[in-house]
Amino acid sequence: MSLCFSSLVFNLHSAKNQSFLTRFSSQFTNQAKVSSVPYGSPSSPLNLSEIFKFSKERTKPISASATPTAETTSPPSFRGKNPKDINILVVGATGYIGKFVVKELVNREFNVIAVAREKSGLRGKVNKDETLNQLKGANVCFSDVTHLDTLEKSLENMGVSIDVVVSCLASRSGGVKDSWKIDYEATKNSLVAGRRRGASHFVLLSAICVQKPLLEFQRAKLKFESELIREAEEDNGFTYSIVRPTAFFKSLGGQVELVKDGKPYVMFGDGRLCACKPISEADLASFISDCVLSENKINQVLPIGGPGKALTPLEQGELLYRLVGREPKFLKVPIEIMDFAIGVLDFLVKIFPSMEDTAEFGKIGRYYAAESMLVLDPETGEYNAEKTPSYGKDTLEEFFETVLREGMAGQELGEQTIF
Repeated sequence: MSLCFSSLVFNLHSAKNQSFLTRFSSQFTNQAKVSSVPYGSPSSPLNLSEIFKFSKERTKPISASATPTAETTSPPSFRGKNPKDINILVVGATGYIGKFVVKELVNREFNVIAVAREKSGLRGKVNKDETLNQLKGANVCFSDVTHLDTLEKSLENMGVSIDVVVSCLASRSGGVKDSWKIDYEATKNSLVAGRRRGASHFVLLSAICVQKPLLEFQRAKLKFESELIREAEEDNGFTYSIVRPTAFFKSLGGQVELVKDGKPYVMFGDGRLCACKPISEADLASFISDCVLSENKINQVLPIGGPGKALTPLEQGELLYRLVGREPKFLKVPIEIMDFAIGVLDFLVKIFPSMEDTAEFGKIGRYYAAESMLVLDPETGEYNAEKTPSYGKDTLEEFFETVLREGMAGQELGEQTIF
């Protein structure tokens, strides 16, 4: 069943063991996301060109070796409309970032159609009335992005065309099957359904960590990214913007209250194994919203971080201790402990296949303990803070100050869902 309402009438991928991982590294983020061979057998490639070629005259496709730019693509017609006349479909609307994106788009006076489940949030705790209140100002469509037929019927019942699709979908846990179901298949469903309702632009919230894909959700995201790019290459009237943010503020807040209570700040190695340029949820939502109309963001992969210098876990801990007015007290854990644990889990999976996700969660934790959330320079193979663009005004220091005053209410790790 699919129901649609208008609210005008009236939140690393978090692994199931996120609390454990967070205790051991400020880099275990909830935004966890190049192999072109997926796990198992996900659905076949989009081939959307065949679906839509009856509606558009083809021009010569962009060469696969060429990098698409704004100069090679004519801006679609919706860009000439007033925001209030532009229909934007947002999937992942009740997820951690999705809620911020809906709010920002509504504030910019776009006509937002937000897709949500009838029971959303972590373990379905949020009912329809609460969802309508969370997405105030948007037209809320209760549907299911994991089923294409259901989603298409929902949009058909609304009786409106779609100009732009914005996807903030992300798997709940980063588990193997969940990653392919959400980061690839459900995201693909939103593209297919949106295109069939006329969408000519797709804004994808991805993750900067897909540059070095060692995890299943990263591979799933990359597979969709490649098919999205191919669709734009084959259809000159269709465009995309792929947004790859660095760490979110909430993913770095897991140890704030522990430090406040006098416990040591825990990190791997010497605390300099990785770094990031964290971005606030509101600033990221603003950047994603910019991608709707900004012609210089057409057919671009857009890595983005927050303002200021890149920070290592050591520097994050030092900042936190300065704010609480105490001498730093660090607990440094050898990264080899994670390597040993992952080796044991990989062995156990061969005997107990049901432990597959547990092993994957361990790999997610290991990844964020050692890999920087910065642009990976293809020439040097090293992460480069200078080449990682900055955006926004909110700083990690301000976030830490707020959490020290008010706690992590609304910022809890593990609250991100697929809607």
